[in-house]
Amino acid sequence: MAIDRRKRLTARVGLMAVGHHTYWAQFEGLLAELMGKVDVLAARCEQHGVEVVRFGMVDQAPAAYDVLPRIQAADLDLLFIDMVTYATSSTFGILARELHCPIVLVALQPLAAMDYERGSTYMQLCNDDVCSVPEFTGVAIRLGRRPPPVILGTLHADPAAEADLAEWCQVAKVLHDLKRARIGLMGHVLESMLDMHADPTAITAAFGSHVVLCEPDDIVRHYRSASPDTMAAKRQQILGFFDTPDPQSDPITTRLTETDLATAARVAVALDAFVAEKRLDGLAYYYEGEPGSEVRTVVTNLIVGNSLLSAAGFPMCGEYDLKTCLAMLIFDRLDIGGSFAEFHPVDFTRDSVLVGHDGPHHLNIAAGRPVLRSLKKYHGKPGSGASVEFRIKEGPITMLSLGVRADGKLKFVVAEGESVCWPIPPTGNTNTHGRFKPDVRTFLRRWVAAGPTHHFALGIGHHARAVVRVADCLGIEAVVVTE
Repeated sequence: MAIDRRKRLTARVGLMAVGHHTYWAQFEGLLAELMGKVDVLAARCEQHGVEVVRFGMVDQAPAAYDVLPRIQAADLDLLFIDMVTYATSSTFGILARELHCPIVLVALQPLAAMDYERGSTYMQLCNDDVCSVPEFTGVAIRLGRRPPPVILGTLHADPAAEADLAEWCQVAKVLHDLKRARIGLMGHVLESMLDMHADPTAITAAFGSHVVLCEPDDIVRHYRSASPDTMAAKRQQILGFFDTPDPQSDPITTRLTETDLATAARVAVALDAFVAEKRLDGLAYYYEGEPGSEVRTVVTNLIVGNSLLSAAGFPMCGEYDLKTCLAMLIFDRLDIGGSFAEFHPVDFTRDSVLVGHDGPHHLNIAAGRPVLRSLKKYHGKPGSGASVEFRIKEGPITMLSLGVRADGKLKFVVAEGESVCWPIPPTGNTNTHGRFKPDVRTFLRRWVAAGPTHHFALGIGHHARAVVRVADCLGIEAVVVTE
């Protein structure tokens, strides 16, 4: 089972070809054949779920200056430059200087190798995609820019090149949503968690996202006005998605009570209305409220609604962790999940560490049906109620923590590992056994030395390269501790 996205993933990518204007009069039909290559690339990009804005052929310096304002006005998330044949770097210099969107060079030649016995200059020019790549990257460096990355391979039947193109389209979707996101921030940091603090202005500077400061009373207002029909529908959705087993070994857990289910459903309805009212794309929160108050009932029972929203592409995390909320958004837009996680006890017998957290999680990466248990108390926090428990899908996993350096700049701390289907404690919390190379002791020492927060986003699959590409596009330092 999976929960459908609230919003379709998309991005706007530009596509322009570069060449050398002298060739067109010299080789009849060459320009048309090269533009056919661009047609193939445009179709491939569209298959990966992005909108393509085409800018034609740029084959000399005046054309580059002419196309620049059109590219700037297109509000692109990423620009592909199709290196269809040799091109002078005058077609690129002003673009490298003036454009702020990420640029990726695409060098995909039609032939895996030239037909040498029948070879011709025309054939060579049709497959000269890599020829001017060094010229372009060298000019970028001379202009004080990062050398643009390159998709290199063949235009047809090249799985590695196709995977590279697909990943860049996915990165564009991340960038598209980051710079438009409205991330809610409600309450305050859990007392004494110094690593949780984040400056909303720094978030806008790093990602473009706007941080919306929210009041718990706004959710309480919707809680009071929730209709019986919407609550009944939400209750059925919850029961249709979650199992509700009997308790096992943990004395603070019980079978899900009718009272806790009713409260979770009503709070989830209120949360949906609150999110729509504030036009949010994510929420980080922590609040306690007065003991016995309606506010405390609401703010301590967001877990079920949070999990449903996170699976629908709306990242939510507790403990006021704005940075991890952004990490979860990145993972969700990469379409790899993005659960709120931290490290739990190490299993030195199995050479693993439990990876998980209490509270909400990305239900679409669960192995099997997730579980709801009633908790008599939330450890370390006030309140009680329904809590989510499941195991992450078995197989490759990726983690991302957003740390803050001494100079105030953000830093991506990334790792790849494996989720293994071994026993987890039945505590009403989500967990999985994470295994990391070369061994759990060495990995944990390297991870903590890299400067993460104690939380991170957890996703399925090995995607460290894509995460680093996002960081590079944003100009943020990234370190992969498992390399």
